Amino acid sequence: MTTRTDPSYGFGTTVPLSFDEAIARVTEALKAEGFGVLTSIDVQATMKNKLNVDIAPYTILGACNPALAHRALALEPEVGLLLPCNVVVREVPDGGGRSQTRIEIADPVAMLGIVQQPLMQDLANEAKARLQRVIAGLASV
Repeated sequence: MTTRTDPSYGFGTTVPLSFDEAIARVTEALKAEGFGVLTSIDVQATMKNKLNVDIAPYTILGACNPALAHRALALEPEVGLLLPCNVVVREVPDGGGRSQTRIEIADPVAMLGIVQQPLMQDLANEAKARLQRVIAGLASV
């Protein structure tokens, strides 16, 4: 595992797994915390198809916990603009010529911080705790 500074709007970990194995592991870890993957965007393929640019494997997963999403939408229907939670899985070099995979999750507290609703912040904190457990479990690989 590699330590790095995360941006203020997300958190993550780097794992010594292949890209495909990391996708499978993060999907399993999300499921264990009540999240399903609603969308999968293959950024690598999109960049190649649209711009003829080659980049390392890079996928954005749209993760959703239905119970938390339902509660959030009941509080403020417009919050759907900020859903689902984005999870980035991307291949990164390790400096020694080998590949490893970086997994990053958008911080629900940062994303939902623009919603001026105390109960929404409680939901964001709950989602963040679940997603931090996902990252912690993956970091121990």
